[in-house]
Amino acid sequence: MAAKRKRGALAAGKAKRARRAPSAGEAVPEGAPQEHSIPPQEHSIPPPVSQGKWKNKERVLIFSSRGINFRTRHLMQDLRTLMPHSKADTKMDRKDQLFVINEVCEMKNCNKCIFFEAKKKQDLYMWFSNTPQGPSAKFLVQNVHTLAELKMTGNCLRGSRPLLSFDPIFDQEPHYALLKELFIQIFSTPQYHPKSQPFVDHVFTFTITDERIWFRNYQIIEEDASLVEIGPRFVLNLIKIFQGSFGGPTLYENPHYQSPNMHRRLIKLSVAAKFREKQQVKEVQKIKKKGTKVLVEEDPTEVVFETPSEEKPVEIQLVKPESKPIVKDKKKLRKIQRKKQKKLFRTEG
Repeated sequence: MAAKRKRGALAAGKAKRARRAPSAGEAVPEGAPQEHSIPPQEHSIPPPVSQGKWKNKERVLIFSSRGINFRTRHLMQDLRTLMPHSKADTKMDRKDQLFVINEVCEMKNCNKCIFFEAKKKQDLYMWFSNTPQGPSAKFLVQNVHTLAELKMTGNCLRGSRPLLSFDPIFDQEPHYALLKELFIQIFSTPQYHPKSQPFVDHVFTFTITDERIWFRNYQIIEEDASLVEIGPRFVLNLIKIFQGSFGGPTLYENPHYQSPNMHRRLIKLSVAAKFREKQQVKEVQKIKKKGTKVLVEEDPTEVVFETPSEEKPVEIQLVKPESKPIVKDKKKLRKIQRKKQKKLFRTEG
């Protein structure tokens, strides 16, 4: 069946043909209404918050070797969260040499590296390196506390740029000055980085106490500029500083460093010494007990003031004493006593 035509459809078609656009040679009449061309709607992307050019192209590769525990894995993830200019990679095999990390950084287009090296599933070492030229520093990590573990009240914006606060001792010693420059290049977020926010609301502090570097992360409160700890926190015990990246000539070696194996050995020796001391004390006590007792001679003057007591005459009992009946039940004993009393009354009467 043919579809029905709507009324006025033919007239509308003729009107559309009549309203064709005038050609280039034709002039538009003055009284005729002009049609405005409406541009197509485009989705406008808002400009970035930080208007500027990203010049400092620092990129830090953060990864680890195989064999790390859960606390190290959480610490590594916390550092990646705090550093928007960082990159991640898969765990490196233990059999590979450390200089292979330079090639990994080159493939990842990174010029700085933080590498976590685990040994014996209980000792954690951290490498800070400027790849591929160097220098690099090796630390023993102690007293690790992660963000999830601490549950501090402080908080900061994700991707915000931190302030770096250093102890005055960093400017007094040459090896600490080298570490300060290395920490500045690794932990400071580059300005106008695409993943960073243009705000400063937290501070990284590096304090030197007991020949160790203590790392803390604090929130800066806007009202009174007071500090509230966020986390994570850890302590770095310096071992060596190398001229190259993950190797090379040794620039500095910490004389106060004690390896974890030596520390555990000294603890075992101290426990063994205490045990030996207890055994020796017990043996001395046994010898004292077994020793012969010295007999003291009797003093003749001791009996001078003793007064002899009167001797009582010896009485010999010829009659056998009556045996008392053994009665376990108290009620029966009372009945027996009553019967005896009744017999006595009868005999007297």
